Amino acid sequence: MRTQYTFTDPTSLYADIQAHPDDQTEPGLDHELRDRADLGEDTYTGSGRLSGRKALVTGADSGIGAATVIAFAREGADVALAYLPQEQVDAERVAGIAREAGVAVALLPGDLTDKVYAQGLPDRAVAELGGLDILVNNAGKQIFNDDLTTLPDEQFEQTFTVNVDAMFWITKAALPHLPAGATIINTTSVQAYSPSDILVDYASTKATINAFTKALAQQLAPKGIRVNAVAPGPIWTPLQVTDGQPPSAISEFGQATPLGRMGQPAELAPAYVFLASAESSYVLGETLNVNGGMPTP
Repeated sequence: MRTQYTFTDPTSLYADIQAHPDDQTEPGLDHELRDRADLGEDTYTGSGRLSGRKALVTGADSGIGAATVIAFAREGADVALAYLPQEQVDAERVAGIAREAGVAVALLPGDLTDKVYAQGLPDRAVAELGGLDILVNNAGKQIFNDDLTTLPDEQFEQTFTVNVDAMFWITKAALPHLPAGATIINTTSVQAYSPSDILVDYASTKATINAFTKALAQQLAPKGIRVNAVAPGPIWTPLQVTDGQPPSAISEFGQATPLGRMGQPAELAPAYVFLASAESSYVLGETLNVNGGMPTP
């Protein structure tokens, strides 16, 4: 059986998963993708790298967040999943896979545009898991728009609320719980460095997340709390078919990367595990790019 350690040609990996323009309404569901994303459910093998740790992951029902939950659980961490109530079916599946690893799992549905819910997530995670020492701010909103004059003010504001404001609210509320040795990992994007003309609002939030990460890393370093980010490239998730990309572009999604293909959430999970684990004890303020070879500064 292939695992994340199996020697393989990265250009031909996941050739059996195709991007189909199966348009869904937000927030989108993984189980409704014609070719479902690989979350590592059949391939990720743990080795106790996060044994005894306790993690809160937002956007945990599908995509990168779900793959991270599965990897964290198989590495021995208890996990709390934050997700929209409409995504319950996907969240239940991911939670079930995590529980099979023998760890504690908490389901915390809600809407990150609700400040009270967002601020309360760390307290709820601590109450359910008995502590908190890993925070992954991963949830994101992305809707393409090819003309700034038609970009609705509401969409611009909601994109910043979900991607930036919620990250700030949750992180601020989590800090009193985080001991020395804890880690915060934020999900940014290659869009922070190479913004697409149809993702002005989304790309702007991702550049903000980069700056937030690097500034906060310096502030928290003396307390022994490390802050880093992961910057995915074109990754196959429900975000893409909920108008994250134009439907006409879905069939070629990711083909412009040097590897010539889109990535899978399972290919992101090891980056989050590394940044969460003690192996990365001297790494902070870093943005780890997992983008198929797209050049970044």
